[in-house]
Amino acid sequence: MTKIVNDPEEFPKDSLEGFAEIYSEYVQPVHGGVVRTAASPESEVALVVGGGSGHYPAFAGWVGPGIAHGSVCGNIFASPSASQARSVIRAADNGAGTLMMFGNYAGDVLHFGQAAEQLRAEGYDIRIVEITDDIASDSPQNHLQRRGIAGDFPVVKVVGAAAAEGHSIDEVEAVARHVNDKTRSLGVAFSGCTLPGSTEPLFTVEEGTFGLGLGIHGEPGIATEKLGTADDLAELLVSKILEEEPPRGEDGYDGRVAVLVNGLGATKYEELFLLYSRISKLLRKAGLEIIRPVVDEQVTSLDMAGVSLTLTFLDEDLERYWLAAADTPAFRSGSVENSGATRREVTAETEEAASAGVPESAEQAKKIAVILEALEKTTRDAEHDLGKMDSVAGDGDHGQGMVLGSTAAAESARQSVAAGAGSKTLLARAGAAWSEGAGGTAGALWGGALARVGNGLSDGEAVDDAAIIAAVVGGTKAIEEMGGAVVGDKTMVDATVPFADALEGAGDKPLAEAWDEAATAAENAAADTASFAAKKGRARTHGGKSVGTPDPGAISFSMLMRTVADQLATK
Repeated sequence: MTKIVNDPEEFPKDSLEGFAEIYSEYVQPVHGGVVRTAASPESEVALVVGGGSGHYPAFAGWVGPGIAHGSVCGNIFASPSASQARSVIRAADNGAGTLMMFGNYAGDVLHFGQAAEQLRAEGYDIRIVEITDDIASDSPQNHLQRRGIAGDFPVVKVVGAAAAEGHSIDEVEAVARHVNDKTRSLGVAFSGCTLPGSTEPLFTVEEGTFGLGLGIHGEPGIATEKLGTADDLAELLVSKILEEEPPRGEDGYDGRVAVLVNGLGATKYEELFLLYSRISKLLRKAGLEIIRPVVDEQVTSLDMAGVSLTLTFLDEDLERYWLAAADTPAFRSGSVENSGATRREVTAETEEAASAGVPESAEQAKKIAVILEALEKTTRDAEHDLGKMDSVAGDGDHGQGMVLGSTAAAESARQSVAAGAGSKTLLARAGAAWSEGAGGTAGALWGGALARVGNGLSDGEAVDDAAIIAAVVGGTKAIEEMGGAVVGDKTMVDATVPFADALEGAGDKPLAEAWDEAATAAENAAADTASFAAKKGRARTHGGKSVGTPDPGAISFSMLMRTVADQLATK
């Protein structure tokens, strides 16, 4: 449990502030994360990594010569927003293109993807390679659909070395895809982790057992196994990964492997050393040559007790990159020529002030701001229950994310009202604030939906009920478009589609009545998600565990739509 904390909602920001001050010779803060303090050659491809906080050293601890040029840092276990990614990439780019790398999670894919599209429109050459090393999360045939866990480290280390050698963006991207294809990981958990400010772990592990195939965001293991000796654990991890060893001689692989034994936050180094001694014997017995093992914490999960094993099957080039010099806060190897005499200059990004709308639209914007404040109260009241629901088969942070997003949107709305903004501007800004405040998949979807609703309104006039319904239907349908889920996948979409259909079919009914019926449709559909297993999102890896519990995203959506209905009915 995190003991040193002020405001739990500010924990990631406060922690990053201290990190940047401690390691100021390596990193400097920018909006959304950190970039190298030292300037890089103008011709060098920039490597930007990122994801949620709570995993240190991943990802900010890898920023420095020989590895990454910047790190985007989201909230605890939540992907950063698109605006944060844009800011870090702009500050890190050296003019030769930027490669973004992150673990394969829906929120990261959404936010980093949005940032890439926006930056490409500005003329940046942006590439994306997702890391997919976790063998527990999908089959070998679906390797590229797997999660990224501790394999993030060797993959990023190798790619950073390729960039430092001066290769082109095409070549660095090819190295990234190649090393990801050759990297496999498997982890176990002995206990769950606890979010800052919480008093209960996201999941528990029965005494004398461990969770096999855990996630790094507080997701429980996909199976429970009896805890035996270190020899037993080593045999399990090695045997499972070596089932996917490539044929000797294929693509230059001849039995050389990079090895990472990774602690997840609370497992002591002495335990890691003991486990490695058993793992190394098994690997050598299998005819493998170990190339510079790393036994350390590189990808943690707050205070989780657990360990993971990662193997990267090396060829000549991958071995050279793995052994190349690097100098970062969390990993040092060899001797790196320090270019710190030349400091990278970064410019802080500023938000444009909200423009005023006509009085009629500004008055409508005030009413929307009141509704957003009501949404914030609803999420705060439901935070604990949503988190517990999410922890059954997910990562347990849904309640926290909804609070952070709705709070940011409500504050943004208050600022827009103070500036006299119209309804279109207020919702566009509130959507951006929700996305940035929450991060994660839900943050991207809610933020995008609010912005889409705003596009259907106007700063130049107050719109009627029919226009409001059309705008809300459009924004709700955008959730399905952005997330890629369909009804039956057990996601928020199971509630958004019935809501949109009911609202769109309301005919000439008054707005309050139409919304009430649509909210009821969403509530019924959200409750029905308890009857089937998840097919998408983080819960999909846990199969039947999600049966009996409704989807937290669908439930939170239906809760907030009921809140809006109540507001419309009373005001």
